[in-house]
Amino acid sequence: MKGLFKTGLAALALATAAGSLMANGDDDRGKGHDRDGRFVVRADLEGFQEVPAISTVASGRFRAFIDTKANTITWKLNYEGLEGVVQQSHVHFGQMSVNGGVSFFLCTNLGNGPAGTQTCPEGPAELSGVITPDLVVGPSGTGIEAGAMAEIIAAIRHGTAYANVHSTKWPGGEIRGQLR
Repeated sequence: MKGLFKTGLAALALATAAGSLMANGDDDRGKGHDRDGRFVVRADLEGFQEVPAISTVASGRFRAFIDTKANTITWKLNYEGLEGVVQQSHVHFGQMSVNGGVSFFLCTNLGNGPAGTQTCPEGPAELSGVITPDLVVGPSGTGIEAGAMAEIIAAIRHGTAYANVHSTKWPGGEIRGQLR
């Protein structure tokens, strides 16, 4: 009975930690584990992960809670030290060391995102949001068409997506991190 009680308490603690993940921001417990269609991914963003790699003092962090049943991606992005003025940030479909097309916008100052895309604040900054199927823009020609939420979620689950932040000095991307 005592062991069963401890097991129950451990399960309750794990459920509480997963539920509070996005609220406390830096808790990565349960990262990558799928529980009832939900999982967490994260990435540390740096210039060395850009393709080609660049040297920059900028850094960032991306975290996302993915709920396949609710069909949502709840995300948080932090960045600082950009050497140029921030232009936009996205999640791209692409494996490590390969550039890929945009799947969804996190922010933009160029007016090129879907209606309602937030503007990118000057760094240091912290942004957050929720991606729904209507905000998935593709990239078409790769099997992920506009609105194909299940397909970008599958790519994220398999490590074939990355987040990056673009700046005026580095328009192709100043910092990047593979989602894991």
